Amino acid sequence: MNIHEYQAKALLSEFGVAISKGVPVLKAADAEAAAKALPGPVYVVKSQIHAGGRGKGKFKEASAGDKGGVRIAKSAAEVSEFAKQMLGATLVTIQTGPAGKQVNRLYIEDGSDIDNEFYLSILVDRETSRVSFVVSTEGGVNIEDVAHNSPEKIVTFSVDPATGIMGHHGRTVAKALKLSGDLAKQAEKLTAQLYAAFVAKDMSMLEINPLVVTKQGQLRVLDAKVSFDDNSLFRHPDVLALRDETEEDAKEIEASKYDLNYVALDGNIGCMVNGAGLAMATMDIIKLYGMAPANFLDVGGSASKEKVAAAFKIITADPNVKGILVNIFGGIMKCDVIAEGVTAAVREVGLSVPLVVRLEGTNVELGKKIIRESGLNVVPADNLDDAAQKIVKAVKGG
Repeated sequence: MNIHEYQAKALLSEFGVAISKGVPVLKAADAEAAAKALPGPVYVVKSQIHAGGRGKGKFKEASAGDKGGVRIAKSAAEVSEFAKQMLGATLVTIQTGPAGKQVNRLYIEDGSDIDNEFYLSILVDRETSRVSFVVSTEGGVNIEDVAHNSPEKIVTFSVDPATGIMGHHGRTVAKALKLSGDLAKQAEKLTAQLYAAFVAKDMSMLEINPLVVTKQGQLRVLDAKVSFDDNSLFRHPDVLALRDETEEDAKEIEASKYDLNYVALDGNIGCMVNGAGLAMATMDIIKLYGMAPANFLDVGGSASKEKVAAAFKIITADPNVKGILVNIFGGIMKCDVIAEGVTAAVREVGLSVPLVVRLEGTNVELGKKIIRESGLNVVPADNLDDAAQKIVKAVKGG
């Protein structure tokens, strides 16, 4: 789960992290008052969407102006004017894709007198099973560009969970950022604060870009992007309360209600599979035969008839889906349960696109019998290769 910048900063401030003063705004009419509540005289008006590249982004609407999704304002009146332009407009960035995202929230922040910009992130390193830091002197730009053009400017290190964060980790950060004196001490303190927040809140990623040094000699978090481990949210009702469903795909929200692992993609063939590995293989073979999957959907190993029916409805709700491939290898999951769920869903919502079903494993003959006797226009397949070829051929009009 992702949260907005202003929410991330509020959370980090609970752990003592230094941030600039700011006020979230949902209505343009509140923007001027929000600015007047800040020290000023310079303000930053930031679009709050779950995507990076906001500053370089462009609004689709001409009325929103062409100054991007992050703007510097010299007065409260200018803050108000920017808010009127930006709220409700669609911002397109390198991460949103051409469709963009509608800006429903702004963050009015007090301006910072910046002397230097850095990059710092914390994430879970799957290879070492440890929390790792990524630090660079090249702040304010995409870390991917730095990794490609100047990899020597990136310093990474891991924290042993047996010891937790220690003083030498903070000193490593300070050295990587070429900080000394009081700024080095601030870096050591910040490193401990960020690690504490990361672990306490079960984050999966914390990115600060940029982390800045002000001309007043203060190390400050100027932007923050935070993601949480979905599996831990039951422990953090305060974090779950920050969820903004308007930033998420409606189909993914519906899938989460049934504990389905669903991710919307850009292709035309809807997939319903049990098991993440098999789902990945199914998507790969669809690509092999010349088309692209419309989703990743893993119903899991213990899905009920109702859960399968819900999964099928979510797939058919996507207008981009021109065909559906159901690929089930029954182990814990029984093929007859899948067949009952699919046929029930088809009878309820109808079927306007080709449907290919491949079943193998536990109760496979019973599952095939249920589909065969359903009277529905379902194309059976003998194996995954056969299924992929049939659905691609059907979608292409073969």
